[in-house]
Amino acid sequence: MIAGLILAAGESRRMGRDKALLLYRGRTFLATIIANLRAAGVDRITVVLGHHAAAIQYAVDLSTVRVVINTEYQRGQTSSLQAGLAAMSADPPEAVILCLVDHPAISSEVFHRLKTVFESGHSSLLIPTHNGERGHPVAIPQSLFPELLALLPVEPASAVIRRYRDTTQFMEVSDPGILLDVDDPETYERMEEGGR
Repeated sequence: MIAGLILAAGESRRMGRDKALLLYRGRTFLATIIANLRAAGVDRITVVLGHHAAAIQYAVDLSTVRVVINTEYQRGQTSSLQAGLAAMSADPPEAVILCLVDHPAISSEVFHRLKTVFESGHSSLLIPTHNGERGHPVAIPQSLFPELLALLPVEPASAVIRRYRDTTQFMEVSDPGILLDVDDPETYERMEEGGR
């Protein structure tokens, strides 16, 4: 079983409004990522909410996913990752496809390729690239969950990922959406203007 884990708990300070509720091609960022994971055959999806959790739950249909509320979201993204992984601990998946809510342009084809690679017996970190540039989402094997759960709140997940640089597999994809990080109003405006 390959699961999807979407982190959408942050305060969106640079954006100035909840990134989960921004629109991408007529749907919210969060709804878009959920739909593309589903289209790729990822049936087990966990969404971690925190800041404005109630408003996001009201605005987005989350009836088909597991919702985890990170009450300590102000401690940073690592706390949300840990909340999501902890919620899966009773029945951990073989791997999680880790999605950040400010990366809405990743196609279902990318998710499907990540899922397929793991289902074929892959067991190390898997990161998509476009024209050689690393992007998102990162697919993380179950074997790394304990190290991620052991991180301090101030430590980024990349602290663990860097340890496995030599065994990480990079998967070249044609989708430039893996590189699009919508973190501020200027990037969002450019995305809208470009029709992305």
